[in-house]
Amino acid sequence: MPDFIDSYFVRPLAGIPYASTFAVLAALALTAWIANWLTRRVLLVVVGRLAKASPSKWDDAIMGRRVLARLANVVPTLIVLGGIALVPGIPEWLDVVVRNVALAYVALTVAMAIGNLLNALNDIYEQTSPNAVRRPIKGYLQLLKIGIFIVAAVLMVAALIGKSPLVLLTGLGAMTAVLMLVFKDTILSLVASVQLSSNDMLRVGDWIEMPGQNADGDVIDISLHTVKVQNWDKTISTIPTWALISESYRNWRGMTDFGGRRIKRALLIDQTSVRFLDHDERQRLRRFALIDDYLDKQKAELADYNAKLEAAGKDPVNNRRATNLGTFRAYMTAYLQAHPGVAHDMTLMVRQLDPTPTGLPLEVYCFSANVNWVPYENLAGDIFDHLLAVMPEFGLRVFQQPSGAELSTALAGLRVAPVAADE
Repeated sequence: MPDFIDSYFVRPLAGIPYASTFAVLAALALTAWIANWLTRRVLLVVVGRLAKASPSKWDDAIMGRRVLARLANVVPTLIVLGGIALVPGIPEWLDVVVRNVALAYVALTVAMAIGNLLNALNDIYEQTSPNAVRRPIKGYLQLLKIGIFIVAAVLMVAALIGKSPLVLLTGLGAMTAVLMLVFKDTILSLVASVQLSSNDMLRVGDWIEMPGQNADGDVIDISLHTVKVQNWDKTISTIPTWALISESYRNWRGMTDFGGRRIKRALLIDQTSVRFLDHDERQRLRRFALIDDYLDKQKAELADYNAKLEAAGKDPVNNRRATNLGTFRAYMTAYLQAHPGVAHDMTLMVRQLDPTPTGLPLEVYCFSANVNWVPYENLAGDIFDHLLAVMPEFGLRVFQQPSGAELSTALAGLRVAPVAADE
């Protein structure tokens, strides 16, 4: 190669100052451009078509992350790095600068290509591994990328200043405290990522609720430093990974895995509407097929109990009698047990809570068979629509604060006609 350059560039242009230098530089630049064109326009296009035609997914991930496109930048750089020494008459300082910059650029390009390769590996893992949701590796790959870019930075600085990388690494030992301070969040996030992954505390797709971070929605991404949550209003909350270890949050995954979503709501009964049922009212309630068995069983139980009291000569005031509230509670239980949207293999009950100034709470406690939000809300609404509508059939009233219309009606009834003046 030196003989070729001397024969075709140096001797013919010997009489023109710096002509051979500029001619060889132009030839070197042209060679680098041609190599870059062949690599990008020919080699990468052919490899890309072969990747699309291949049935495997890993090559598509590598091409999609532009790993080879990054490495293609190394080809013209290596040509410049190797050819700069063949340029006649080039100053020594310029040769050193070009070499150092080329070496630094090669180190940066290779580091970026390896980073893209790690991203491609994460894509392949998420697409092919059944454990990708439970055991994400994105955080570990990000940590590895940080280490790669640190090594690349050391090599780049060493190349630019023309020193051995070992000299810089020796100096880094004295900067350990500074590095610990700079990478404090990274270290905390790494420890948190290991704990979250090893204890299976968080997965992509989990619904979490974290009021301290204004997060309430689905986890869409778990990385080394942050966890992204898409809230129900479609906003994105970004939570530091270490915060999921240091702060408390609620993960609703257990509800989804359990297969039932709890309905826990109460009707407030006006306590003044609670009373005993007479015989005619009990017969009228037999129209409700759901409580036929209950009424028969209760009738037999009460008759047996009261007969024993009468045989003992007790006053009839001690007799047990059916109440409209107890009968309504039995109807609510039977209605829930017969409803197809309620999970019948889970806890189901209707319980009476402590009386309050705003009424007597009669609470429904059951689980929806469908854990999705919209069907769950529709089921709860249908249940309480029916219970509120059927409550008057049992002689019960719901308690609520008086509205303005009710107060106006009451005041209108209290108005007294004006008394005629004495004549």
